[in-house]
Amino acid sequence: MKLDTLEKTIRCEQLILTNQRALYWPKIKGLIISDLHIGKTAHFRKNGIPVPADLLVGDLARLEELVQHFEAEHLYIVGDFLHAGKNTDFLIFEKWRARFPELLITIIKGNHDRYKPGFLEELGIDWEDNYLDERPFRLIHIPEDHEDLFSISGHLHPGVTVRLDQHSSLRLPCFRLSDQQLILPAFSKFTGLDTQSCRDYRCIAFTEDLIFEL
Repeated sequence: MKLDTLEKTIRCEQLILTNQRALYWPKIKGLIISDLHIGKTAHFRKNGIPVPADLLVGDLARLEELVQHFEAEHLYIVGDFLHAGKNTDFLIFEKWRARFPELLITIIKGNHDRYKPGFLEELGIDWEDNYLDERPFRLIHIPEDHEDLFSISGHLHPGVTVRLDQHSSLRLPCFRLSDQQLILPAFSKFTGLDTQSCRDYRCIAFTEDLIFEL
């Protein structure tokens, strides 16, 4: 994994955006991601669509490196932790979790998180039904403006089309930033990209090697 970062000061707080689909908040030693979609590959295979099992393994290996690099003490997953309930892919996550027993994990419910979260308690994982306020931020799955708090969300799997020349372009994942909110890219690489116009957002795109503001 090659890590590149870009720092932003939002509401007087330093935030570190990465080209590895994650956000780090140094003040609370918190790593924030969205749309991990554990179980999506197993769900596709169950329905006869051949998808490599190592996609999830790769996502979790990248997450492990980020936790270790930043020495994060708290992992926040801003929705869509599981894609289709608890299936065979969850066993892979359980083994990953066992390597970080001291890591605090909080999940904010997303639209794909349609299950009773009781089994997560056995892994020492906290659950929030709607949102979590960590002032000056509100962590929430579906993007929304808030009157007082700056929203950090996911859900959209944001991307942007970068024009290379007159005849070619490149679609890249990105963070979308406005005066009221930051929309995170999907952490899972097994997702599509919403490359609709950023409208009032500033796009911070990234590749495997670098992160840059458009």
